[in-house]
Amino acid sequence: MDSKKRFSNRVENYVKYRPSYPKKALDFCYEELGFKQDSVIADVGSGTGIFTKLLLERESKVLSVEPNQEMREAAEKLLESYENYTSISGSAENTSLPDHAVDFIVSAQAFHWFDLQKTKKEFERILKPDGEVVLIWNNRLTEESDFLIEYDRLLKTYANDYNEINHQNIGEQEFSTFFNHQGYKVFTCPNYQLFNFEQLKGRLLSSSYSPTPGDQNYEIIMGKLQALFDLYNENGKVTFRYNTEIYYGGV
Repeated sequence: MDSKKRFSNRVENYVKYRPSYPKKALDFCYEELGFKQDSVIADVGSGTGIFTKLLLERESKVLSVEPNQEMREAAEKLLESYENYTSISGSAENTSLPDHAVDFIVSAQAFHWFDLQKTKKEFERILKPDGEVVLIWNNRLTEESDFLIEYDRLLKTYANDYNEINHQNIGEQEFSTFFNHQGYKVFTCPNYQLFNFEQLKGRLLSSSYSPTPGDQNYEIIMGKLQALFDLYNENGKVTFRYNTEIYYGGV
């Protein structure tokens, strides 16, 4: 499936059940990386606007670039009241932004979908001199608990193409090639979500690799998800633990 269309039928669950980003991560961007209220920030692959909203709340000007129409429209509905918000139909490889227009480029939970060679050229074009790229993921900790170990095993067994498109497949080689000769740095802080079963189900269905109703493995994976929840919940909740990881540098 075209990566730019993978989430078209998952927008409602994405809005409801994907994690936001912790205050510590935003504080790092503003206090250490130099984000300011008057910064012009391109949020590329902005999806439903989860990270865009956090930037707008700090009064930065955000150019929100997203190729998927359904996700972009969800963000527009969420963020239309913010004066500093601009929604743009574009992609990482072709943002449609002017040359040297932005102070920072951020990409939250999206960089692994990009064509890295084309994206590097495009980011070089739209960044101001000395501008930086900031790549962010909520990295689910797959071995942090028995529940998370078994949940990851469930995905590897029954989710459509989980092993192929897992963002953790992006690593040192890709980052070293993408960032310039000065290299990149990494900041990490913890994040988490608590779910009842319906929320856990929605979180799974928000993922592009999850079977959907009518798919061959849908009933199987949902039955096994219920069994995992029944086994591991505490007071009706299970916990997803993440490291929020920020990779940053020039291109």
